[in-house]
Amino acid sequence: MASRKSLQANRANGDKYSVLLPTYNERENLPLIVWLLVKYFGEGYNYEIIVIDDGSPDGTQEVAEQLQKIYGDDKITAYIHGMKHATGNFVIIMDADLSHHPKFIPQFIKQKEGDYDLVSGTRYLGSGGVYGWDLRRKLIRGANFLTQVLLRPGASDLTGSFLYKKKVLESLVERCVSKGYVFQMEMIVRARQLNYTVGEVPISFVDRVYGESKLGGNEIVSFVKGLLTLFATT
Repeated sequence: MASRKSLQANRANGDKYSVLLPTYNERENLPLIVWLLVKYFGEGYNYEIIVIDDGSPDGTQEVAEQLQKIYGDDKITAYIHGMKHATGNFVIIMDADLSHHPKFIPQFIKQKEGDYDLVSGTRYLGSGGVYGWDLRRKLIRGANFLTQVLLRPGASDLTGSFLYKKKVLESLVERCVSKGYVFQMEMIVRARQLNYTVGEVPISFVDRVYGESKLGGNEIVSFVKGLLTLFATT
């Protein structure tokens, strides 16, 4: 957790953090991830949580609206297109399925004090790691190695959670054409092209608490196609 001194500094420096949570069928995970975000941000940071739901048929949007009533509209909002509604000067993007744990957020914020343009979570440095994933998801490690060889992105992990300066994120989104898992990868590659600085924080990935993984055969094929496209065009 962040020290009292660092919390006071964050109150004083005027920074605000907009957390974007893309969701699809995450009605069971959403209350837990929001509770954890509130816990780890505490009272020392100015923040907001923006739920970006992709038309979930399981009632995720309705859960988000209930959470607004519990925590307040000033803390939680639900939009289809989230970034244009973000009011913070820093933006954090993380999965709502708890594979990106909010407990690492204070470390991300501390790392950005080095004036990095973006800070990436990594499973492959220091104390980072992967726990509880099945064989299919462990294949991501091999995909990450292949990506490092072909694209030389300048970061050890391309699918961790991220903290961006908002202006940097807007610049990258304007240039990215990929979707799904490849979008995260392209963001880091574009950052390297634009000479943005990247800091890294070791994080632990765990399997989702509720629901089923969105990673299927179609997503793996799309990843490979996207990787080859980026190799040919960047």
